[in-house]
Amino acid sequence: MAVDHDGGGTSSESELSDSLKTFGAVLKALREESGLTQEEFAVRVQYSHAYIAKIEQGKRFPPTDLPSRAEEALGTVAVKVLTAAARSLTRRAGLASWFRQWAGIEEEAISLYAYECRAVPGLLQPEGYARAVFERQLPPFTEEQIDRQVAARLERQALLTERPNTAFTFIIEQAVLKRRVGGSSVTRDVIDHLLSIGKRTNIEIQVMPLQQEDHCGVDGQLYLAETPGHRWFGYTEGHRSSTLIADPGEVSVLNQRYGKLRSQALDCRATVNLLEQMRGAL
Repeated sequence: MAVDHDGGGTSSESELSDSLKTFGAVLKALREESGLTQEEFAVRVQYSHAYIAKIEQGKRFPPTDLPSRAEEALGTVAVKVLTAAARSLTRRAGLASWFRQWAGIEEEAISLYAYECRAVPGLLQPEGYARAVFERQLPPFTEEQIDRQVAARLERQALLTERPNTAFTFIIEQAVLKRRVGGSSVTRDVIDHLLSIGKRTNIEIQVMPLQQEDHCGVDGQLYLAETPGHRWFGYTEGHRSSTLIADPGEVSVLNQRYGKLRSQALDCRATVNLLEQMRGAL
């Protein structure tokens, strides 16, 4: 299944936010009625405590299988209520909902692959780069909106340290770094950050060189995630649109392409050498 949604306006975002908060309140009430703490409920449904907390706070789109997982913990009647609330939420979902659903998959992933040809992946952006990206959005963001977007992006990056058993792999086009978004000092910070975070045992960073005649990533960026249940999802973005890909056949195609991209990019050691050379030239 691939689902595309065009970007909505402020009213749809506000409606979605209110709907997420309502769903979270329903889940919290049902959980408390069953006498379960967030930690106990998280164990029962096999999601992390942090993820359940964000769903109850209205900050994350609930996974589609949450009602079925919750039946043993909450009971049949409660699950019917939760399912109805989830259906209502899905009918109102727009672009932000699909990103929030991907963010939830991302948080629980045991493997996460990213290929970026447009910008440094959000999970790897230092604050200065993230701010530079949002400052260049059109229509322009207000300072408050920029601060909120930067804060949210930095919060997501906690995944890299909070999930040491998740295998993260990033492929970044060299052209993205050569572009120097935000200027030389910001680019220097980006390279320093990539060199530092790439030392973690669960993180691999590869750069795709400027010249690669066999490049198979011409269709654009792609993300892949493997859930704890060993199901794979794909995710892509375009101008004011996004696609969450769940069909196994389509995800298989993306996995094949990503495997080829890994073989075409510089290996991790060669990537470090290139990044150090690029930093020295700034």
